[in-house]
Amino acid sequence: MKKILSLLVVCGALAACAGTDNEIVAEQSLPEIYKTAYTEFEDENYDLAAAEFLKAETQHPSSPWAADALVMSAYSYYLDDDFAGAILSIDRFMRFHPGHADVPYMMYLRGMCYYRQVSDVRREPGMSAHALQQFQTLVSRFPRSPYAKNAENKIIILKNYIAGKVMYAARNDMARENWPSAIARLQSVVQDAQETVMTAEAMFRLTECYTAIGLPEQANGYAEMLRLNFPDNEWTKRLK
Repeated sequence: MKKILSLLVVCGALAACAGTDNEIVAEQSLPEIYKTAYTEFEDENYDLAAAEFLKAETQHPSSPWAADALVMSAYSYYLDDDFAGAILSIDRFMRFHPGHADVPYMMYLRGMCYYRQVSDVRREPGMSAHALQQFQTLVSRFPRSPYAKNAENKIIILKNYIAGKVMYAARNDMARENWPSAIARLQSVVQDAQETVMTAEAMFRLTECYTAIGLPEQANGYAEMLRLNFPDNEWTKRLK
């Protein structure tokens, strides 16, 4: 990662200046803190490194390196799987450095903190929606950033994942013969997640739901929509 390598070079330069006689500090100097932080980082003690980088920012908030210290703090927390700590550092960065060149990276890192916490569709507590919103905002605000393409790929994955959650709930509704709820969920997939792999199944399930409640006209309408939009899909082949 070019950013990290460049900061390592800077750290070396700062450490070289730590012993100069003309520097008077009331607390631990910035080069000293950075040297400790990068030592811990290189030893993969990411929790300790994060704490040291955060110390560099809090003790020297007016330093030109304060923003970079927050970047490295967030990244270190992320590598330690401490996503809450990473997000706190990112939020602090966004609050004090909203115009910094690393804003796109920090937005991407925040999205990844949520993305890494996405779990099984049956238990996932909403991190997918947070990740999707963050990546969409990044792409909207910084479409030419180095992170936009990766964010776009994550958006596709997340939209399919969220649609999968809705489909899982709709199938459960159908099993309980809760047709109104199932229909509402399935229609949301057809209307709001058209680009996902779940759309064809949602149309097929809608034909089943409307057939079950005795509305053949609506059932046939979704069957025809399925044939028109997905002529070779496996769900189309299941139509009677």
